[in-house]
Amino acid sequence: MAVETDDMAASAHEEDSSRDRTAYRRSSWLNLLPGFFLSTLTRRIVFLNLTALATLVSGILVLNQFREGLIDAKVESLFTQGEIIASAIAVSAATQRGRDRPDLETLLQLQIGNSVGRRNRSLADLDFPINPERVTPTLRRLISSTGNRARVFGRDGVLVVDTAQFLSRGDLLDQTEAVETPQDAGFVGMIEGAIDSLFRRSDLPLYIEAQSSDGRAFTEVATALDGAPSSLVRVNQAGDMIVFVAVPIRRHSTAIAALLLSTPAGDIDNIIQNERLAIVRVFGVAAVITIGLSVLLAGTIAGPVRRLASAADRVRKGVKSREEIPDFPDRQDEIGHLARSLRDMTDALYDRIAAIESFAADVAHELKNPLTSLRSAVETLPLARTDDSRKRLIDIVQHDVRRLDRLISDISDASRLDAELARMVPEPVDIAGLIDTVVSMSNDLSEPGGPWVVWSPPQRGTDQYLVFGFDGRLAQVLNNLIDNAKSFSPPEGQVVVTIERRKKTVVIRIEDNGPGIKAEAFERIFERFYTDRPEQQGFGNNSGLGLSISKQIIEAHGGKIRAENLHHVDANGAPVVAGARFTIILPASL
Repeated sequence: MAVETDDMAASAHEEDSSRDRTAYRRSSWLNLLPGFFLSTLTRRIVFLNLTALATLVSGILVLNQFREGLIDAKVESLFTQGEIIASAIAVSAATQRGRDRPDLETLLQLQIGNSVGRRNRSLADLDFPINPERVTPTLRRLISSTGNRARVFGRDGVLVVDTAQFLSRGDLLDQTEAVETPQDAGFVGMIEGAIDSLFRRSDLPLYIEAQSSDGRAFTEVATALDGAPSSLVRVNQAGDMIVFVAVPIRRHSTAIAALLLSTPAGDIDNIIQNERLAIVRVFGVAAVITIGLSVLLAGTIAGPVRRLASAADRVRKGVKSREEIPDFPDRQDEIGHLARSLRDMTDALYDRIAAIESFAADVAHELKNPLTSLRSAVETLPLARTDDSRKRLIDIVQHDVRRLDRLISDISDASRLDAELARMVPEPVDIAGLIDTVVSMSNDLSEPGGPWVVWSPPQRGTDQYLVFGFDGRLAQVLNNLIDNAKSFSPPEGQVVVTIERRKKTVVIRIEDNGPGIKAEAFERIFERFYTDRPEQQGFGNNSGLGLSISKQIIEAHGGKIRAENLHHVDANGAPVVAGARFTIILPASL
């Protein structure tokens, strides 16, 4: 009954957990929306993209090149139109020769071969007068369809004809007022007005309509009366630009009058304003698209980063369960790389925590055994009645004290090994020379009749056996393995050390002729505190950390270490264990 109750409780717990996970998946993206749109990263991306777009549009809105090109095109058009109209007026004036001939005395005053020039202006005016009645129909036909204003000035600068005075209402716009442009109401209209006031030119001469009847007020008219066409751009009191073009009306290469053409006030400004308004509208559409794309871009960055940050917080706070870092397998960019790195780092952190907990448990267990033995010996010592009993108890105490000292030393070395390897900077190490040094020291410290280490230094180049690492720790590994091999070798036995270069690795072998390793212990011998020694070597003389530390050091160098048995065939043809072999494989530096 109790079992059924526990199963029901476990099932209910799993259902609750499943519902919680489903609810979390459904609402996770909704929970992220407020923080996402208000996130600093999203605001920065939107601001930077809009700033770049606004800078581009601001440069376009100045329209300096467009405005100058538009003015030049308008001047060229007016010059062409003015030449045509001036020729028509000159022809119209020439048709009066039959009715308005000069008197005979005046004509006799001319010298043969002289043309009518500026010194004979009265004669030129008399010979070819500008009759407003005959010029008006010509101007009406040529000007009414263009919308421009035309004025004809005589040689004395007096206004003869002005199309603004005789054209019917609707044929020509009032030249004193700017052409009215429909203004967009609301925000767009405000932007247009601000842009127009910002970029309006203030370096042009002012045009005053009250002075327009005096041809001497126009420098271009004076230039045209001298026989050369001229143009000038002015602004009226409302700030609108007006293009003026003056061309001479000639007869026989003599300027008999001047034709002044002008565009409607604000004609060019309206074109520029319309272009600017179109650009502002395009900017509005582009800004909306930019904001949308920026938000999408930020979503691919801010959303995953927020999820990773939340997962990191859960890892930091989750002490009872193993939290998982989100994975983005479909992303091959920096976010995916960050997620995988954080995931690997979290897994390594959990593994390290588990290893520390296991190490602490192993240490407590290993320290408890000698302490228990020591406590029993100390408590029994006062009860000993004979000297032999007291001596045996004292020997046990001394043995346990030495064992504790050895355990504490090895535990201290193992505990600081990771931190030391992380802080140290690897350097090229001549592993063959290092083996030569370790073997020499081991043979020098060997007891008489003990195992001997055999080592034949290979013929090698300068960098053939170089590896990147820490010479002190590599020497510790070699010393551990050689001492371990000597401890299992019989008296007068041999420990053979060899080295070879195999492609991009350096392979080191350490062989003994001892009893070998049990088949089930090939992997366990590298576990902490594991020992499997003959009884005659004494219990507790080894901490069981030597091979574990050696494996840790080799793996920190990017290498591998493995153990195996050596065999030979006996007289019956059966394989017999002839010793053990430890093989170290390290990546070569070159």
